[in-house]
Amino acid sequence: MTEYKMLIDGELVGSSSGKLVDDINPATGEVIAQVPEASLEDMERAVAAARAAFDDGRWSRLPHGARAATLEKLAILIEQHSGELAALESQDTGKPIKLARDSDIPFATDNLHFFAGAARHLTGSASSEYTGGHTSIIRREPIGVVASVAPWNYPFMMLAWKIGPALAAGNTVVFKPSPETPLTALKLGELALEAGIPAGVLNIITDGPEVAPRLVGHKAVNMVSITGSTRSGKYVMRTGAETIKRVHLELGGKAPFIVYGDADLDAAVQGAVVGGYVNCGQDCTAATRIYVQDGIYDQFVQAFVQKVKQIRVGDPRLESTDMGPLISERQRHSVEGFVERALHAGANIVTGGKRAIIPGFEKGYFFEPTIIVEDRQDAEIVQSEVFGPVVVISRFSTEEEVLQKANGVVYGLAASVWTRDIYKAMHASQRLQFGTVWINDHLPIASEMPHGGYKESGIGKDMSMYSFDEYTQIKHVLVELTGEARKGWHYTVFGDPE
Repeated sequence: MTEYKMLIDGELVGSSSGKLVDDINPATGEVIAQVPEASLEDMERAVAAARAAFDDGRWSRLPHGARAATLEKLAILIEQHSGELAALESQDTGKPIKLARDSDIPFATDNLHFFAGAARHLTGSASSEYTGGHTSIIRREPIGVVASVAPWNYPFMMLAWKIGPALAAGNTVVFKPSPETPLTALKLGELALEAGIPAGVLNIITDGPEVAPRLVGHKAVNMVSITGSTRSGKYVMRTGAETIKRVHLELGGKAPFIVYGDADLDAAVQGAVVGGYVNCGQDCTAATRIYVQDGIYDQFVQAFVQKVKQIRVGDPRLESTDMGPLISERQRHSVEGFVERALHAGANIVTGGKRAIIPGFEKGYFFEPTIIVEDRQDAEIVQSEVFGPVVVISRFSTEEEVLQKANGVVYGLAASVWTRDIYKAMHASQRLQFGTVWINDHLPIASEMPHGGYKESGIGKDMSMYSFDEYTQIKHVLVELTGEARKGWHYTVFGDPE
């Protein structure tokens, strides 16, 4: 097996405890690698390295062009190693190789190219004389040490989303991947050294006992950026309150997919299959709540079921595979629990609903693409994030009804509307309380555009220039222009008016 190392203070190192943990391929249930189990000592060393690197300015005080050039070199190295990274991502997550190779890794690379260029454009406001006797200057400066925690569903993409803006802005980073999917992050540590990122600027540690909670609460950490569950986000907010940390949270979702009676039915059905079952449904923007208007409801359901039954579940290494396994046995148990409770509550399972048996992969964590019909808005399967290949279909009659239902969850990450009526589409885009609203599509994102949620789906934005609002702070510098010792307003504090 390949020996993987953490990146701490410019060195590739094992755990200070010497402990290793098994990394499991979810398609086979077998060990594919062993990685260091980080200790609290490793975490402390990584934070100290990031703190020292920020405080001495070896990265934050570099010319913007120098930071940009280093990040661009890293992006180029990722492109050169894209085949290896895609294979690692597929093995570590169980996602089909075509998704890792042709979507996740290229998009992550594009993100880093974008942030390398954006590093040259981090300007403050133009100066001006608002008081008459002073020039005001606005400086945009880095936050400091950023602790970043990534999820297991898109390990490498989330790595790029986090370190891209953080490093471009001049921060230093301690990055911790999910314990289920550390391999591509540890590989990036090797590439970061080759790219010339200075020691301590980027540190990549694995999971270990108490590492995550101690990292996000560390007094030397200025900001925590996490992509994960809403429960994790709430924990980070509570913990960060002790030292008033900046928090950036990209959390759960329960995306509505609204199909009006005048929609292009073929496009909506195709979009629902892709949007609902992407990455085995382990996607916080997945189209998990499909609302279909009465007039086309039966026709839509029939066409949707027929197409879902054609999804090819199996070996992630095969080009023909559309959907791989869930990430773990625990996640499969969780999905099974949602489906069983929905069935007992009276919902109708149209197709799927049980484990998928793949010859040769009996130990893998596969689950069938599942469709559940449930019109009760307060049902758990409608309200809660399942994070698996489970889509719920509900019918609606009026525009007002469906917009209320779409907004009637605690989440607010993404939504889509399917209609040929531009007025209806624009009205929905205004009313829907979600950070992204697609019209006649579902899932596409771009490095130049922001991604982030409303309500309990999080705080702040990933990608785009808007992400720098999370990773920078604003300083007002006021320069006195007259040179006079005594100002006209000083008497209000000391002395008499002149």
